[in-house]
Amino acid sequence: MSERKIIAVVGATGAQGGGLVRAIQADPGSGFVARAITRDVNSAKAKALAALGAEVVAADVDDAASLERAFAGAHGAYCVTFFWDHFSPDKEKAEVRNMAAAAKAANLKHVIWSTLEDTRKWVPLTDNRMPTLMEHYKVPHFDAKGESNQYFTAAGVPTTFLLTSFYWDNFIYFGMGPKKGPDGKLAITLPMADKPMSGIAAADIGKCAFGIFKGGVVHVGKTVGIAGEHLTGAQMAASFTRALGQPVGYNAVTPAAFRAFGFPGAEDLGNMFQFYAEFADYFNGARPLAVARSLNPSLLTFDAWLAANKDQIPPG
Repeated sequence: MSERKIIAVVGATGAQGGGLVRAIQADPGSGFVARAITRDVNSAKAKALAALGAEVVAADVDDAASLERAFAGAHGAYCVTFFWDHFSPDKEKAEVRNMAAAAKAANLKHVIWSTLEDTRKWVPLTDNRMPTLMEHYKVPHFDAKGESNQYFTAAGVPTTFLLTSFYWDNFIYFGMGPKKGPDGKLAITLPMADKPMSGIAAADIGKCAFGIFKGGVVHVGKTVGIAGEHLTGAQMAASFTRALGQPVGYNAVTPAAFRAFGFPGAEDLGNMFQFYAEFADYFNGARPLAVARSLNPSLLTFDAWLAANKDQIPPG
């Protein structure tokens, strides 16, 4: 056991980190072992990871010293943030600075940073096609991550920049599943017009990350984009129809209408979907399906994910 390379996983009880811990622990012959980092080592999710044989360690992304201790002796680390805990780009950037500093101090050999595009490179703040949010951002939960790439680069940390995609799990946990409209018929609502959107099962992000760690230094300094499929709203609705055994339509609202829905983060997400749609060729092209499948041969299609998860989707 002592000869196996330790991968310290930030956010180990979350969707991405949990998927990586489970992938590592399911492959004992890989030469790697997971160190699950979480704020609460006594939570049910943390205990479930410990039951898989993962080392579970307490640390907080707001406390650089605790991260440095958690990274000590590890070969690599998976770094991820969760914007929706606090809705603060400044807080998110501070968390990334802490992770980069801790990775440097621990002399890690390979870090994967789960990032996203800084959309301001495509839609400057002066571009009024979408509103500027929080004075400095177009898509805050994207832009803060993309801006934060510099912290790993400036620290000289050997890093792979992992571009993730829309979680299909949002249809379960984020209230985005099919809903009944005034006509009583089920539909999914997205401001994507007829453009395809990159999506992926959250667990597959962790499996792809494990593939990157297994691939080693060939991935250091590279940006790797992953997706399970690129699907239009109509195609996803057709998959829901097949999975649920009843008609599901696609309600293609405008980004402005989506931003006006009023739930926390609606403006951010409305801008995100607008970015997806208006720059679909770039966005999907940066996430070739063959890359994700090469890293994770068990990569799920949307139909396969629905078949396994349809019973968890809240009824509309």
